[in-house]
Amino acid sequence: MKKIKELAKMIDHSILHPTMTDVDLKRECEVAKKYNVASVCVKPYAVKQAAELLKGSEVLVGCVISFPAGNSAIDVKVFETEIACRDGAEEIDMVINIGKALQGDWIYIEKEIGAVTEACHKNGAIVKVIFETDYVSRKEDIRKLCEICTKVEADYVKTSTGFGFVKGADGKYSYEGATLENLKIMRESSGPKVKLKAAGGVRSLDGLLAVKEAGCSRCGATATIAILEEAQKRFVNLPF
Repeated sequence: MKKIKELAKMIDHSILHPTMTDVDLKRECEVAKKYNVASVCVKPYAVKQAAELLKGSEVLVGCVISFPAGNSAIDVKVFETEIACRDGAEEIDMVINIGKALQGDWIYIEKEIGAVTEACHKNGAIVKVIFETDYVSRKEDIRKLCEICTKVEADYVKTSTGFGFVKGADGKYSYEGATLENLKIMRESSGPKVKLKAAGGVRSLDGLLAVKEAGCSRCGATATIAILEEAQKRFVNLPF
């Protein structure tokens, strides 16, 4: 059972799709409680509701900031962070300014991540910094982002939002999300105090085990039930 608990406590159960209603939020918070995952990751308006729904459980409340595009001004990201923390968020997943990263404006990026990190720590929350590696795909850029996160003492570096769809030449959209190659680069390029979170495309137990092996402490998931039920069958053969 210890192994199952360890895997469950890797999962940030994502409740982020734009179409999700309060009914969906309640249902998914029940899932999070049943499987005793690490946290739920919710939209800003839902933090208060999630905190109330999870009261008395071991499941933490996380909130996304400037999600999913990362385009808000720095002051807005800080304000959004402070409101989320006030409403009950203990973990913050912020999206960086993707365009600034792509143009190599590292001064801006450091100021942005540093400001949100400071706001999180001031309010007793941890921060996970989302790179969106489907867009910020150059290895040197990923390394630089990890160096900045280490410098400003962010708690986690994170691959993706789950919504970084790239339009191809044929007009169709594709999405890759977390890759083992990028996770390896992120682990190698971050300081020892910075943890690693995979997100996007991890939908199976084998996928979760692979990112764990790559050094991840957390993994964003919507397929929580399928992953942990498979873990029960494989490792314990007992129902939840």
